Amino acid sequence: MRLLFVSHSLPPDGRPLANLGGMQRVALKLHESLDAKATGEASLAYDALLLRSAWRTLHVKVPFFLARAGWQIGRAARREAVDVVLFSSMVTAALAVPLQGLLRRHGVRTAAIVHGLDVTTPFPPYQWFVPRVFDALDAVLPVSRATRQACLDRGASPNALRVVPNGIDPDRFRRAKRREPARRALGQDVGAPAPPAPPDALLLCSVGRQVRRKGTAWFVDAVMPLLPDDVHYWIAGDGPQSSAIQDAIERHDLHPRVRHLGRVPNDTLARLYRGSDLFVMPNIPVEDDMEGFGIVLLEAGQCGTPAVAARLEGIRDVITEGVNGHLVPPTDPEAFADAIRQYRGDPEGLDAAAQRAAGHTTSTFSWSAVADTYLSVLRALQARGVPAPAESLNAPGASSLD
Repeated sequence: MRLLFVSHSLPPDGRPLANLGGMQRVALKLHESLDAKATGEASLAYDALLLRSAWRTLHVKVPFFLARAGWQIGRAARREAVDVVLFSSMVTAALAVPLQGLLRRHGVRTAAIVHGLDVTTPFPPYQWFVPRVFDALDAVLPVSRATRQACLDRGASPNALRVVPNGIDPDRFRRAKRREPARRALGQDVGAPAPPAPPDALLLCSVGRQVRRKGTAWFVDAVMPLLPDDVHYWIAGDGPQSSAIQDAIERHDLHPRVRHLGRVPNDTLARLYRGSDLFVMPNIPVEDDMEGFGIVLLEAGQCGTPAVAARLEGIRDVITEGVNGHLVPPTDPEAFADAIRQYRGDPEGLDAAAQRAAGHTTSTFSWSAVADTYLSVLRALQARGVPAPAESLNAPGASSLD
């Protein structure tokens, strides 16, 4: 199979923080994994058209990238140099519409990964265009069941849909052998005293772009006042909800135990995961702004930090109840507080949960396994014109996602 991967969402070389998010990590790690697979497999020829750009200049560069990529894809099809084109999101998949006739005349199959917001963005002209993109594609590969439903709601054919979950680099983060030194290192990193390790304190953390659907401001406002003074909460990431988070901290006088760290570098992020006891993902429902998956849940799990998360949208495909965390009803303060309190003063139970989370994340969501799943789907698409049924895939849990 001659596979061409097209993505507009990679960070600049050597500057990962210039364009960092779930979709960006997926594109980068999938590209690296497919490239590595091609090196070891004679049956796979791999090439990529990639835009590497900082977030602040992305909107300027994308139109030029798409124009050039469209010309390059068309040229490869005419030269019969490509069998399958995989688009990393609905943004690049827009190229399938003008290229549809040319690609199908030359027998080139097309597939696109769908993350969530790239299909639900509530801009009327964009929503008018989304079904036309689905019609031009041969396969649509949502990252979760919730994203699959969003695709169905917008006209995607059920026969073209196959859920392929996101993955994680097994070497990106490692679990700390002991929480105490990890906690001290975290405190030194951010220049603030870290709370003591269990049983004397419990440290919660959240990571992500602070938009309303993440529910961080809601959690500070509604849940933290219900928790004892020895439960602390550190938040990484900035965004439009940063001021609402700060307002909630001040409203409840939570300064001693709630810290909004803002954007942090990768080293500090790793120490935050390793130094925390529980990861919190308190998403709330926001119309037309869904959580397609939740890569940060995998990063936390890889560090042995189990999650307490809202039973909502794509999060449900990441958390297995009692294995790598707990799912609770969204916007239910008492449910969140109860799930967190069970670990207070129980370092043995917390350590057992950490071991389960780390083991489950590594065995289920490694990028090597996910890349194999993509290749299985795309090879079936090349051979039969339809993506492989989920039951034939190797990824753990794949058959339950479709």
